[in-house]
Amino acid sequence: MPPRFRRRTSRLKLAAIFILLALAGAWSLAALSLVALKWIDPPTTAVQTQRRVQSWFSSKPYQKRYTYVPISRISPNLQHAVVAAEDARFYQHHGFDWDAIQKAAQHDMEGGRTRGGSTITQQLVKNLFFGTGRSFLRKGAEAGLVPVAEAVLGKQRILELYLNEVEWGQGIYGAEAACHSWYGNSARNVSRDQAERLAAILPGPRRRRPDRMNRYSAVIDERMRQMGW
Repeated sequence: MPPRFRRRTSRLKLAAIFILLALAGAWSLAALSLVALKWIDPPTTAVQTQRRVQSWFSSKPYQKRYTYVPISRISPNLQHAVVAAEDARFYQHHGFDWDAIQKAAQHDMEGGRTRGGSTITQQLVKNLFFGTGRSFLRKGAEAGLVPVAEAVLGKQRILELYLNEVEWGQGIYGAEAACHSWYGNSARNVSRDQAERLAAILPGPRRRRPDRMNRYSAVIDERMRQMGW
């Protein structure tokens, strides 16, 4: 093997090792952050940071509205509506809903419009650490963190974090800010109908409005009834 080729191969190996170590370090830091989130409420998320940076290059005004509240101050109406809308098997799975993933894959293979199979835990990890971008690398890192979140945080804390971090409109993050922004009400006092309409906009919070969600909110109401809520 020529010396020049050996040197090039050595550099590539060193670069690959450096990249792997950097990725492992980033994953370890994220995992430790999840452990800390069992007791500490996050001041911001990757999605919030992403939207702030995007606002620097947009002519539209941007104002962040975000108030973290404990789950005891979020109405069961909203808790149930979000679970029914986003992840009906939330309390049965361990971070991945394989039935939903299989159905989503089958739907895509049949040429239908892409439908999500992500659980609330997956969405929480994505919101906290990765933003809204899509890539196989992000999916792989997310898949490695979801079991950590499930094991460390537990269902109730995962739901609390998700309800407080999810995007509910332009610059609107979390249940408290959403209820105040859309209804002039607190998350504690949101009605069932209002909760269903808020849950209905989650798949497209920057495009949808609660007052236009009649059909979707009716579907969520039916799901809630089927689940005994």
